Amino acid sequence: MPIRSLSPQLVNQIAAGEVIERPASVVKELLENSLDAGATRIDVELEAGGVRLIRVRDDGQGMPRDELAMAVARHATSKIASLEDLERVATLGFRGEALPSIGAVARLSLASRTADEEHGWRIEGDGHGHYSEPAPLPHPVGTSVEVRELFFNTPARRKFLRSEATEFGHVDTVLRRLALARMDVALHARHSGRGVYALNAAGEPREHEQRVAALLGPEFVRQSLHLTQAMTGLILRGWIARPTFSRSQPDLQYFYVNGRMVRDKLLAHAVRLAYQDVLFHGRHPAYVLYLELDPARVDVNAHPAKYEVRFRDGRLVHDYVFRTVEAALKGTTPQTMAPAPAGVRPTPQAVPANHVQRPMPLHVAEDTAAYARPHAAAEIPAQAAAPTGVSPLGYALAQLHGVYILAAAADGLVLVDMHAAHERITYERMKAALESGQVTSQPLLVPQSLAVSRAEADCAELHAPELARSGFVIERRGPESLVIREIPALLKDEDTAQLLRDVLADLVEHGNSRRIHAALEHVLATRACHTSVRAHRRLEITEMNALLREMERTPRADQCNHGRPTWRHLSMAELDKLFLRGR
Repeated sequence: MPIRSLSPQLVNQIAAGEVIERPASVVKELLENSLDAGATRIDVELEAGGVRLIRVRDDGQGMPRDELAMAVARHATSKIASLEDLERVATLGFRGEALPSIGAVARLSLASRTADEEHGWRIEGDGHGHYSEPAPLPHPVGTSVEVRELFFNTPARRKFLRSEATEFGHVDTVLRRLALARMDVALHARHSGRGVYALNAAGEPREHEQRVAALLGPEFVRQSLHLTQAMTGLILRGWIARPTFSRSQPDLQYFYVNGRMVRDKLLAHAVRLAYQDVLFHGRHPAYVLYLELDPARVDVNAHPAKYEVRFRDGRLVHDYVFRTVEAALKGTTPQTMAPAPAGVRPTPQAVPANHVQRPMPLHVAEDTAAYARPHAAAEIPAQAAAPTGVSPLGYALAQLHGVYILAAAADGLVLVDMHAAHERITYERMKAALESGQVTSQPLLVPQSLAVSRAEADCAELHAPELARSGFVIERRGPESLVIREIPALLKDEDTAQLLRDVLADLVEHGNSRRIHAALEHVLATRACHTSVRAHRRLEITEMNALLREMERTPRADQCNHGRPTWRHLSMAELDKLFLRGR
């Protein structure tokens, strides 16, 4: 077959294949255009999951008559004009491909009006690359885009569309993502005549939380920690769910870079790493995070649909996100509860002990003598009280079946899994000791050779000092050969050769790795589990209270090393409901 030029229509349809996959792709491109135009309100109307109709109206700056034809021409845009602009893209769209790609696979009409014009103008496309001349029509300032019969002229593409419900589900995901990206913009959406979203613009922090609750559910907000962290040139803010609010799927994970929703492996890896020490096996964290940085430090032109980005300094960004989220998760400790109602005073009572045992290795800075008075209506020791007058976890009342501690809190009852709680306390102490000094290494009697790729060998040579601080002393023997001379002493029973391979793979891919640290922590977690107080062991009242106070001071104390909760609180209102009081 001879070489020949493709027709403009076929070129547009090929380009559409990269940008327009389904109705959700159209909605994404149109909403991004509206946001770039400065819209403060966007209305979306859909029929048949968006296959039959997608209508998007906005109150943005609009387009004059003479620019309507340019808007549907390929590679025509008002958002960039030079290579310098491309390297500092701050808009969501910039390629100039969205409208012509949509118009190549659907019947597209475009109406718009600027503030300088008395009326608007409209053009219509036939889906084959032909557009009418602009015709006047009444129209408010802003733009309206109608997309009808998606893929009507490309049957092979249309047959891959799913059911109306499935296609609308994908559109709904796009609407939710964009609504989270720009809380300052009102969004109203209808599907087949039924209202879907009616979101007003949110300006205040409380309104932000209300929008998040409307989009992701109120429980997500209740179970989340809000964070805001800034360093030179980087700002990370948003919500991260507590580890106990983990998911079976990564379906509540939203990450934005300069307002752009991204699915970036580096960022996802950083967050997952921060949760690694507190998440139950096989579970996924939930979060809504916004990263802001100089547009020149991130390349948003790495993917046709603009979902992926590339950072100029990926290692710095990865470490910053990891450290920020990890630091926030350290705050998952028992939260201070409200003071006890007037006249209500938690009264510690001793549990009869009929045998002698070794005390738990816990130390408290309070006078424990007050807890030792059996059945005394003792008041809370002043030096042990929290700022509110009551310690968050209250004071021990009894031990249940040698497994749980029951404590009277300011407003209800606290139940503590004593083994899980002590396990976390022991583990955090071991980690602190590990991080306070260099990892102890153990020389190998016979140095171990390791075949690697040239890139991995180069990386090992570059990061040799860092690896040595982690306990691995290695040398390069050839272009694709390493020799391991020392390994971390704690990992002497592990497959250190495979671990080193995994570390090098991380270093090549991400520029850093925490696998050694994670392996060390895994060993410490196992030791902490084995050395913590076991279930069915009788504890003295002083030991129970010592455990409660230590939990209140320990990072990540809301869950054990395996991600399970360590304590639960039942309020007086919940207890009254259980017993039908007040009915």
